[in-house]
Amino acid sequence: MTSILHSVSSILPSRVNSAERLGVLSLRNPVEFTRRRHGRSTSDFETSGRRLVVRAAETDTDKVKSQVPDKAPAGGGGSSINQLLGIKGAAQETNKWKIRLQLTKPVTWPPLVWGVVCGAAASGNFHWTPEDVAKSILCMLMSGPCLTGYTQTINDWYDRDIDAINEPYRPIPSGAISEQEVITQVWVLLLGGLGIAGTLDVWAGHTTPTLFYLALGGSLLSYIYSAPPLKNLSIHERISLQLKQNGWVGNFALGASYISLPWWAGQALFGTLTPDVVVLTLLYSIAGLGIAIVNDFKSVEGDRAMGLQSLPVAFGTEAAKWICVGAIDVTQLSVAGYLLASGKPYYALALLALIIPQIVFQFKYFLKDPVKYDVKYQASAQPFLVLGIFVTALASSH
Repeated sequence: MTSILHSVSSILPSRVNSAERLGVLSLRNPVEFTRRRHGRSTSDFETSGRRLVVRAAETDTDKVKSQVPDKAPAGGGGSSINQLLGIKGAAQETNKWKIRLQLTKPVTWPPLVWGVVCGAAASGNFHWTPEDVAKSILCMLMSGPCLTGYTQTINDWYDRDIDAINEPYRPIPSGAISEQEVITQVWVLLLGGLGIAGTLDVWAGHTTPTLFYLALGGSLLSYIYSAPPLKNLSIHERISLQLKQNGWVGNFALGASYISLPWWAGQALFGTLTPDVVVLTLLYSIAGLGIAIVNDFKSVEGDRAMGLQSLPVAFGTEAAKWICVGAIDVTQLSVAGYLLASGKPYYALALLALIIPQIVFQFKYFLKDPVKYDVKYQASAQPFLVLGIFVTALASSH
């Protein structure tokens, strides 16, 4: 365990503000550096005993303004609710605890929390006793605030250059929170989540620490998805490059982490994981792939600038939005067919009834403008999706 944490720590680089599109020197060297301006046209960088002086002749630094703000402006427009939920349209905030909460994106916690509920229901062994309720709440805390918060924070850290293009007022690219504060938050959330997983294994009497392994595997997957590929590509770095630059693989991995892993955790806590449930949840992760694509549309400019092949970049907006809704709808229809074939027609009909409003909202919002209406679409359609997952979980328990 110590070696794993040491290896992750060694590749959390210090913050580097870079924007090659603005003509600013970009460094991917994981060492701290300080930038000092001298006179009109000299920028000095000190890196571990080495000094690099870059001179831009005939350039007056007083006349050149960065397009990315150095500090997050206090006050201003935006919603304080959006700020606390970690979604776009957020008000600028100076309170560090509110900024820390914003980095964890609480709006992304409910699917993970719901996944635990589904897993517990699918186990068939959950009972409304104080002990089982306490176990499930602790498992939700692990899956949502801790490990999802860790995932969102580390993803924002490594996406700071892209966010400087797409959303320059986010906490990290704007300078509202320091490098050390971000890294501390990453470690606290990661170790907290792993600690809770180990505690739940002991509480459940597992001889094999199943929940700890699931939490560790999900955390490593999140790191691989978020971390940039380094110069000398190791195996994990090749995987990182594949996940970040391949929209199909990356979004499926993200979908699996949001649907399959919390379901497996809830089911392993109260029962036993079975091969058919593993296959069913991985199938549902294709719908998660579609949900992940929804979030790619607002980042097209930055993804294209950074060479990332998200599906909207690779296929264009028009084709990508149909791929997105197709992944969501076809997956659920396939699951409904599976339930029907398994002799569970009432569950199949209930799932079909929950798919219909999702299709209505796709045409009403998402297919009209996936950038403008992404939040409205997700707020309207996703409750029916997660209810469908719960219906499937109940069907699995019978």
